[in-house]
Amino acid sequence: MVTIAGASAALTAAVFWAFSAILFEDISLRLQPARLNLYKGAVAIVLLAATSVVLGESIPAVTQTEMIVLMVSGVIGIALGDTAYFQSVQKLGARRALMLFTLAPPMAALIALVFLGERLDLITWVGILLTAGGVMWVVTENAQGGEKVQIKKEDLIPGILFGAFAALCQASGVVMTRSVLTNTALTTLQSTIVRLAPALLALVVIIRISGNRTDRLAVIIQDKKLTRLVFLSSFIGAYICLWLQQIAIENAPAGIAQTMLSTSPIFILPMMALRGEKVSLRAATGAAAAIFGITLVFGLIG
Repeated sequence: MVTIAGASAALTAAVFWAFSAILFEDISLRLQPARLNLYKGAVAIVLLAATSVVLGESIPAVTQTEMIVLMVSGVIGIALGDTAYFQSVQKLGARRALMLFTLAPPMAALIALVFLGERLDLITWVGILLTAGGVMWVVTENAQGGEKVQIKKEDLIPGILFGAFAALCQASGVVMTRSVLTNTALTTLQSTIVRLAPALLALVVIIRISGNRTDRLAVIIQDKKLTRLVFLSSFIGAYICLWLQQIAIENAPAGIAQTMLSTSPIFILPMMALRGEKVSLRAATGAAAAIFGITLVFGLIG
């Protein structure tokens, strides 16, 4: 069942993620994706932990299995998934990378169907497909204005593969997280921290293996503008969005939560318009189809 809290959290996260995607697009042109992911996660975990302490949250009893599931979901969804997403943004731009995230809802629903036993009725399935179709209709349109990321022919396939892999990781992480949140007293803040910690460790390993030293932290700090941009994008795209995402996952079935979270490409359109890019009739039509799909998912129609 979808609650008001779950719906509001998911759609708000989608709006914020659309805005942060534009910021991440600018940063991804200057930072290695794994390092960007590490810095984003480091900022987020400090803010989340501080918020949890300020709210006076107590630590509930959690089984070893539940902890392992959350930690693995963090490595898959955050360390691998977000790094792949940033790779896709780097090669295809934020608009097209967000498009590929529309693969996540059906993936999440299928995974939840198999592993969690969640059942979605026909109207909900129609809503999921209509939402995903509307989003794809919008973001696959040829750009109407100049784009910062100019796609190279040799980057197209790798960018698509990175984006599809990111969607699969996101869907898997959502389902694994929900399987724990619905059975424990962990708060959304605590569960996010548990997911982030091992993800950061995994990212350190990935960076060490890659051997890239051109964008180390000392170098980043010297660039004040880049430092501010990294912090702002991390605050919005990691701290706020991850917290809202956990609330959505806790209060809605995995497939539905992922569908709403994946509406970011719709919300990026007015942001593009403010940047001086044209928003076409096709874009508006796709947005309307996606919004109608969301009403089906909510059960407001049918």
